[in-house]
Amino acid sequence: MTPHRPAREVAIVAFAQSDHRRRTDDLSEVEMVMPVLHDVLRQTGLKTSDIGFTCSGSSDYLAGRAFSFTMALDGVGAWPPISESHVEMDGAWALYEAWVKLLTGEADTALVYAYGKASPGSVRDVLTRQLDPYYVAPLWPDSVALAALQAQALVDAGHTDEPALAAIAARSRTDAAENPHAQLPGARPQGDYLVRPLRTGDCPPIGDGAAAVILAAGDRARDLCERPAWIRGMDHRIEAHSLGVRDLTDSPSTRLAAERAGAFDRPVDTAELHAPFTSQEVVLTKALGLDDTVRINPSGGALAANPVMAAGLVRLGEAAARIHRGASDRALAHATSGPCLQQNLVAVLEGENRA
Repeated sequence: MTPHRPAREVAIVAFAQSDHRRRTDDLSEVEMVMPVLHDVLRQTGLKTSDIGFTCSGSSDYLAGRAFSFTMALDGVGAWPPISESHVEMDGAWALYEAWVKLLTGEADTALVYAYGKASPGSVRDVLTRQLDPYYVAPLWPDSVALAALQAQALVDAGHTDEPALAAIAARSRTDAAENPHAQLPGARPQGDYLVRPLRTGDCPPIGDGAAAVILAAGDRARDLCERPAWIRGMDHRIEAHSLGVRDLTDSPSTRLAAERAGAFDRPVDTAELHAPFTSQEVVLTKALGLDDTVRINPSGGALAANPVMAAGLVRLGEAAARIHRGASDRALAHATSGPCLQQNLVAVLEGENRA
């Protein structure tokens, strides 16, 4: 068995997401999550009691209180007791944990969900808590300033320029016009500089949202979905914590994760990349070797909707949904976490032809 070929077939069989909005002051986290959970279960006909394992992704820093994820379990229904876990990460990493659980044979189905409400506070400042606590975090460089450092490094190296970044933003948000859940659909002006060379249009919107998927193994997946999105491989890697020892114009961790997931074995037709900034799409397409034959972020990507802690899971769900409806045969999905693409997850999804 090759390193990236799992011994058990596991597929994404359903995906649901909320309408991503700038503010959801009228909704608690539970109220935001519940409709999404009901939707994803309805698609399969499953009940909560039919789910073998449940895993979620969120951040207590956004909620401003410890163990806030336990409150969201009210939306799942945790009585009678369920097998449940949580990661303080984007929901893509919760999906990875659930995938491993199914690979072990300890469960045949799994529910994965993630949510984030970035609107109540300053998410740019909140994300500084990811930085080195001794040398970098005390300087309070926010997420946009760090992304601008990466963008300027790309410009200085000749890998991109401001018109090319603007074209990425225009393409992404034009594609998002076909996505009813997007927060910023349709092309719009790039706007003023936030931190040079990044303009408003190069940066993700701040907003609230949730997403959920259901995984199933083997014939159970085929029973629940007409065309399952089989996870042929998935891997995640991390860069050095110190930004000063990294080449910000490249992403070796993304390349290694893709290699271990089998992304380079055969071409993909679709890539859902978690690139919150236009400059990060430049880095990712280079690391993944994507060319013009690959449809990149047909959903609009994180530039159209970026619910913190759920945007990576949305990328996996969007890629799977295209396979479900026959718009893709082999798709790559990517999620990231941390400053300047510090942590990266890559999954390869495939559909199968059924007679």
